[in-house]
Amino acid sequence: MENLEKKTVAILATDGFEESELREPKKALEEAGADVHIVSLKTGEIKGWDNGNWSNAYKVDKTLDEVSQSNYNALMLPGGVINPDILRRNDKAVNFVKSFFENKKPVAAICHAPWLLAEADVLKGRKVTSYNSIKTDIENAGSHWLDEEVVVDEGLVTSRSPEDLPAFNAKLVEEVYEGKHEMQTA
Repeated sequence: MENLEKKTVAILATDGFEESELREPKKALEEAGADVHIVSLKTGEIKGWDNGNWSNAYKVDKTLDEVSQSNYNALMLPGGVINPDILRRNDKAVNFVKSFFENKKPVAAICHAPWLLAEADVLKGRKVTSYNSIKTDIENAGSHWLDEEVVVDEGLVTSRSPEDLPAFNAKLVEEVYEGKHEMQTA
């Protein structure tokens, strides 16, 4: 397994994130040695969503007002329906996401999180996957959508659902380890 010591990763999330899609990637990154911050719109805690119900609360480490992409080596975006729908309506969140692409840093998004990538206008010409119900949205943003458990395109890692987490986490750790990708563009 890659050693991610001295790497810091932001997980951008708000209330309504799919719990396993935050918990499991965070655990994989930390086990590989990365420092992981949950970044959100507000201070305090955010609540997860699990099996159609509100779930556990997670401590927010930083707010969007306190950070920039320069503080991080990579960005991870959990899905759920509520979480990315709220974030894509927030200009600071959209600009934060786009800044990782502008600086050629790895970004990983799972399930409905690619909605945020579409809003940031970073999908044109890219190979991606997502939860199948947003396939048309993702294709309309200019990407080539694939029905695969994990798709990697120059530092951009995407997966479809919680069932894909083992493959997603492995590629997330690998891409963070590799660092900047010159072809990762906005």
